[in-house]
Amino acid sequence: MSSVIELLKSHRSIRKFTDQAISPELFEDLIVAGQAAATSSFLQGSTIIRVTNPTTREKIAELAGGQPYVASAAEFMVFCADLKRAGNYCEQYGKPFEGDYTEHFIIATVDVALMAQNVVTAAESVGLGICYIGGIRNNPGSVSELLELPKGVFPVFGLCLGYPDQDPEVKPRLPVQVILKQEVYNESGDKQSIAAYDEQVREYYRLRTGGGHGISWTEQVSTLLSEKCRPHMKEFLEGQGFKFR
Repeated sequence: MSSVIELLKSHRSIRKFTDQAISPELFEDLIVAGQAAATSSFLQGSTIIRVTNPTTREKIAELAGGQPYVASAAEFMVFCADLKRAGNYCEQYGKPFEGDYTEHFIIATVDVALMAQNVVTAAESVGLGICYIGGIRNNPGSVSELLELPKGVFPVFGLCLGYPDQDPEVKPRLPVQVILKQEVYNESGDKQSIAAYDEQVREYYRLRTGGGHGISWTEQVSTLLSEKCRPHMKEFLEGQGFKFR
C-alpha cells in the first residue's frame, strides 16, 4: 500500500507537544505545500495568521475554551477565509464588489480547509503532530480583534503544530459502506453498521480515558445536533461583510 495512504489513515490529533522548535525552512515548506492545494476559480481565498506572541496565544487558548496546547505547541496559526485580498482589485478594474454572496463564502471557506489539510499532511509526513482548533469560533469577534482581521476576512479554525509528546490511538471512523453510496443516497444497512461502530467508539473511549465514559458516536452527534451551536456566528459573519445573498 502507498506510504501516503498509510500516513493519512494513521492521523491522530495531538494535544501534548515537546518543546522542540520547527525549523524556519521546514515551516515555510509546510506553508508552500498548503498553497499547492486546489483552489476554486483560482481565488486563493486563504490567509494564515501565524501567532508567536505568548500573550496573544494565551488569550486565544482561553477564548477557544481553555485549550492549553494553543499556547504550548511549537507553532500556532489561525486559518482565515479571505475575500478582501481579491476584492481589493474590483475597483482597480472598474468592477463592483459582489463578494458577499453565499457562494463566495463557500468558495473561500473550502479553500481554507483544503489548504490546511495539505499543511497537515505535509506536517505529519515529517513526524509532526497537529490539532485543529475549532474553538476559536466560540469567540470569533475577540479573536478577530486580537488578529486585526478586517471586513471580508473571518477566522475558520486554528491549527497547532509541533513534535508529539504522546502517542494516542487512532480514533475509529464510520464504516466505509455507511459513507460511500452507489449511484443514489440510501440508508440500507446503515443502522446495523452504525450499531457495531458505536461499540468500537465506546471501546476507544474506554481505553483512552482509562475506563472512563465510553460514550458512543450516536450519543455524541445526537447531543451536538440537539443543542444550539454557536448561534453568534451568523451575526458575526454579517458584521464581517458576509451577507449570504
